[in-house]
Amino acid sequence: MDAKLVNPFVDAFTSVMPQMGFQEPKRAKLYVREKNAVSRGVAVIVGFTKQIRGNVVYNMSVDTAKSIASTMMMGMPVNDFDTMAQSAIAELSNMLTANAATNLTGMGFEVDISTPSLTIGESFQVKISDAQYLTVEMDLGGQIVELDVAVDQQ
Repeated sequence: MDAKLVNPFVDAFTSVMPQMGFQEPKRAKLYVREKNAVSRGVAVIVGFTKQIRGNVVYNMSVDTAKSIASTMMMGMPVNDFDTMAQSAIAELSNMLTANAATNLTGMGFEVDISTPSLTIGESFQVKISDAQYLTVEMDLGGQIVELDVAVDQQ
């Protein structure tokens, strides 16, 4: 995996989140991982095709997902991770991924993205790569969102 392909995802996160009402996100930790992403509670998986192939997973705890959904819904309390909150998180993943795709297009790549698949549950594993992938932890004021990026140039 080419590490330069991770930057469009980090850039998308740092530019989109403040537009949604969040404080400036900060990059926390970076990991190299093997094949399977382990869910923190809520994982949204989006695939890439054409010149960039692979997956990105937006991985967070249920509490983080509820907090993000609340902010997206203008501060409306989100006590349960219900259909409305799930829809907000799926839509956020669409916005982040579309922005990352635009960034990749700006680098000269032709890309298409899949519809997001939102999963709920802690500690389950989802195979996102046949090899290594990079995880970038993004800190939203103490709330951690992992960007699990497993994309390669074709």
